[in-house]
Amino acid sequence: MKKVLAFDLDKTLNDSKQPVPEEMAKLFADLLNHYPCCIISGQKYEQFDVQVMKPLAAIGATDAQLANLHLMVGQGTQYYVYSAPKWENIYNNALTSNQVEEISAALEKAARELDYWIDLTNGDEIIENRESMVAYSALGQAAGLEEKEAWDPDMVKRNKIAARAAELAPDYTFEVGGSTTINAFMPGMNKIYGMTRLMETLNVTEKDILYFGDMTQPGGNDYPVVQMGIDTITVEKWQDTAFCLRGILGIR
Repeated sequence: MKKVLAFDLDKTLNDSKQPVPEEMAKLFADLLNHYPCCIISGQKYEQFDVQVMKPLAAIGATDAQLANLHLMVGQGTQYYVYSAPKWENIYNNALTSNQVEEISAALEKAARELDYWIDLTNGDEIIENRESMVAYSALGQAAGLEEKEAWDPDMVKRNKIAARAAELAPDYTFEVGGSTTINAFMPGMNKIYGMTRLMETLNVTEKDILYFGDMTQPGGNDYPVVQMGIDTITVEKWQDTAFCLRGILGIR
């Protein structure tokens, strides 16, 4: 019997960078009546607010339900818990300004060398400082969902960029995530770090957790969770996760 349920965010609980749909928010709130749940993603805190907290508030999630939710921001390099009436930051392993500059320069140089860099004119960002990590989003943070999903479905472009960036800045880790994203961070600060901190907080082991993610293949940002020996369900879209959650709630 699993004691904790953990989830990736984009394409696991929602469409990429979009608010969790009302159907999923209601299922998730019900789940929080029965299990401690964790959402772990490379997204920054502000994006968690848009994609998770506001949709849960909109369907009337209670303080008791939210108190059972653990938010692992930046792949677990930042950790938030709910203490009514607000979310509190427990830790934040922020990068220094020099580290952000080194990572950003390597990502841009690699993308330009490989002819994948796009000069945006709409005020959007290709490279975003997420405090404890840096994210490269090839088409910008605000690109449309269909455009994002069509750009690099087999991860070939991002794997090339990540490999070249790692040559340029070998002190950091570059990992493919999302639809057009590469996450960059200090070595060891992938989802293994976040899940390990979660297990310490909840006093559970790998066998007590069930994890849902869409990028569980080698090279994907959910793969470190697989490597930990945590039981994992691979999904392609949030509707797959919703189907599983109905089953879990139905057999209680």
